[in-house]
Amino acid sequence: MELTFGLDEIKNAATIFASVINGHKIFAFHGNLGSGKTTFITAVCDVLGVTDHVTSPTFSIIQTYQAVNGKIIYHLDLYRVKDHQEAVDAGVEDCLYSGELCFVEWPERVFGLFPADTVQVFIKVCDERNRHMTIKFP
Repeated sequence: MELTFGLDEIKNAATIFASVINGHKIFAFHGNLGSGKTTFITAVCDVLGVTDHVTSPTFSIIQTYQAVNGKIIYHLDLYRVKDHQEAVDAGVEDCLYSGELCFVEWPERVFGLFPADTVQVFIKVCDERNRHMTIKFP
């Protein structure tokens, strides 16, 4: 699936994205620094009814949010993770196999931990206002 959207259209893109989750639990977001991974995940969390303040888990590695329906959503940022063991020690594996919805930034840092049914999401910068997203379902 492909989406191209302007930053002013991010809520609409997030709504489309949320509509295709369809029971998938793990979403691995790929993109360069500044491509909009955290911004997009924040918009998706808003669409899914998260009332908590959504922030980048760059330093904490894992943020846990609760949607209005009581569902848990994990937001992980693996940018600062040095190796597989540090990710396991931080609880990354527990989140990935929890059965809860997980949005993961920088998954390539510890790709071996991910289940086979992980959805791969690639965000590319078209220009300073527009992004192109490719979603690859397993």
